[in-house]
Amino acid sequence: MSDSLFNGIHYFRIPVVDLSESVVWYSECLKLKLRFDRGDLAVFELETGPLLVLVEADKDSRGHFLKNGQTEFSVGFTTSSLNNLYEYLIRQDVNVEPIEEDEGHQFFHFYDPSGNKLQVHN
Repeated sequence: MSDSLFNGIHYFRIPVVDLSESVVWYSECLKLKLRFDRGDLAVFELETGPLLVLVEADKDSRGHFLKNGQTEFSVGFTTSSLNNLYEYLIRQDVNVEPIEEDEGHQFFHFYDPSGNKLQVHN
């Protein structure tokens, strides 16, 4: 038996400026499965892991933070085809940063319509 008080992460909350626009973007562009949209928040399911909850928030709210003045992501996704996803997001006019490599795995950052910085790695 583990001494941990927790047995998992149930969900991550991301603030968005326009919930309706974000629901469409996360559904259509990222192809995430919408569980429900109650008007002030929307819940998405992934194949594995916690739920992703979008919450309509103040216009200056973001789901990332600064470290040494640089924007850091809070949510990291995984994919089995990083290069294909990268090219797909570029074709969808998503703001993406170049693919990087660190200790044997590749990753890149991209931004949702509210300006939230997200990461994906293989």
